[in-house]
Amino acid sequence: MSSDETPTDAEAACFEAGIKFGSLYHQFAGTPVSPDSAPSLETAMEESIENQPHCREVTVDVRLDELEAALAESTADYTELTGRFLEVEIVIGYEDCEVVTHMEMEDGYPLMRLESVRS
Repeated sequence: MSSDETPTDAEAACFEAGIKFGSLYHQFAGTPVSPDSAPSLETAMEESIENQPHCREVTVDVRLDELEAALAESTADYTELTGRFLEVEIVIGYEDCEVVTHMEMEDGYPLMRLESVRS
């Protein structure tokens, strides 16, 4: 895109999705989490990000199987939240465009991916 071009609605929606994922991940990484606190943390993350402009829906699932496996190797009853414990979907609406994004673990890395762009 050259400096005199205006971004398309799809480009703007994708940009907004990236902002939401950056906010979600970096705001909550390191938060203490346990199997008991996971549901309230999911809700807090969803509601926090849904406050942002153009955000239609956020779904956060803490992967309890991974969380419990990590805690089995520890003497603590909680651990810090990292991408390995999360599956996230964010839906952005910008003008007449809808973007669906998803984050899940892939090869040991929390990969954030664009799933679809609909105009």
